[in-house]
Amino acid sequence: MAGTTGDAHVERASLDKDPAEVAAMFDGVAKRYDITNTVLSFGQDRGWRKKTRAALALKPSDIVLDLAAGTAVSTVELARSGAHCIAADFSLGMLKAGARRDVSKVAADALALPFADESFDAATISFGLRNVQDVPKGLSELYRVLKPGGRLVICEFSTPVLRPFRTVYMEYLMKALPSVATKVSSNPAAYVYLAESIRAWPDQFGLGDLIRDAGFEQVRWQNLTGGIAAVHSGVK
Repeated sequence: MAGTTGDAHVERASLDKDPAEVAAMFDGVAKRYDITNTVLSFGQDRGWRKKTRAALALKPSDIVLDLAAGTAVSTVELARSGAHCIAADFSLGMLKAGARRDVSKVAADALALPFADESFDAATISFGLRNVQDVPKGLSELYRVLKPGGRLVICEFSTPVLRPFRTVYMEYLMKALPSVATKVSSNPAAYVYLAESIRAWPDQFGLGDLIRDAGFEQVRWQNLTGGIAAVHSGVK
């Protein structure tokens, strides 16, 4: 859905995740996306990126797909391993915002990846699978482009494991997060969608089942920050 407030044009995707809406929304937040994420996560985003890289266990000879890479800050972290890492995203605004980052970048739709079968040794998607319109299809595309034995790692918002913490977190999502976003984001309305999409997302077990259904084996996960996020992994 799109609308206006004052003289600012506001883009906000709805939970049916129409690709055009989602791309437009991310184009709208691209300019201040990185700093907004750091503020809203209280700086946890940096540690989550390091955990994702560690879970991939990359080697310098690996070719790695970083899907939904946004401004490619996550791709730069992966490249510290020495592997050849490719940032892919369907928001041209996000890729443009990360143009200064010295990694390969490709415009790509998660539901129809522009890569041949068995192209990558490893693939990851951080905080992006939740925005894919057809999650099973997106997972099947990741499975397709991985080589046999290839590693998949998904870092995504999840469900806090302790009930009192979960209650506080959900209150923050629905009340405080949009308020904070108003002060730091270039498109605060997008963060209302963010909160709603996190609440609607499967928990750790649910996402694990989706990954298995896509054909991946050895599926496991590690909770981050008490389950606010989780790193899921699997092998083709």
